[in-house]
Amino acid sequence: MPILYLHGIPTSSDDWVEFLTLTGGIAPDLIGFGRSGKGGHLDYSLAGLTGFLEWFLAEVGVEKINLVAHDWGAAVGLTLATRHPERIERIVVLNPPPLFNGFSWPRVARLWRSALIGEALMGSTTRGMFARALRHGSVREDAWPDARVKQVWDQFDQGTQRAILRLVRSTNSELQTPAPAPPTLILWGERDPWYPPALAGAYAQHLAESRLELLSDAGHWPWLDRDDLVERVANFLQEQ
Repeated sequence: MPILYLHGIPTSSDDWVEFLTLTGGIAPDLIGFGRSGKGGHLDYSLAGLTGFLEWFLAEVGVEKINLVAHDWGAAVGLTLATRHPERIERIVVLNPPPLFNGFSWPRVARLWRSALIGEALMGSTTRGMFARALRHGSVREDAWPDARVKQVWDQFDQGTQRAILRLVRSTNSELQTPAPAPPTLILWGERDPWYPPALAGAYAQHLAESRLELLSDAGHWPWLDRDDLVERVANFLQEQ
């Protein structure tokens, strides 16, 4: 069963190199990110990014998939699963955003959602600020070496900044539940500075066929803090 890997923001499919080495699979750059198109005419809402995935899967000739998704990529992947539950065999989600009532947006997202303020914040971001933000999201000091930071920073151009603002500003509604719900593994870095562990419980309740694993020694990108998670994900996807 092909595995579809979906990255979050502000990164790209480069997040999944270690996973792809072990399991193979498909890891596109979502429109607006990495090496994909970033035109101002594109639809960067959840619906638009999901539509891109539908087109992409048709282009590569893939019907049924296992899904592994992080952060906003998880929101896109779960939207795809809601539209096409028959196409999704298993799901792994890692630290998705707060798309439920009762959970506040992190401060940076609240600023991005504000007209003019969001643009000013994006435009004034320096490489040093960017590196500190990425490293703030991880527990291990070596999770974000300079080469990894540079890779993401080089892709953080005006097109990606615009995509992030449009995505965050267009999202207000709660996620719908895929029916039937596929077996789902929720891996949650408890030391995520932006998304609280309580949100993990909300996702576990939302996804009926899910199991939740809270990781006390991991942050927003759990696999960067826990080397064993790549194999953990692979094993879950291979379960019968």
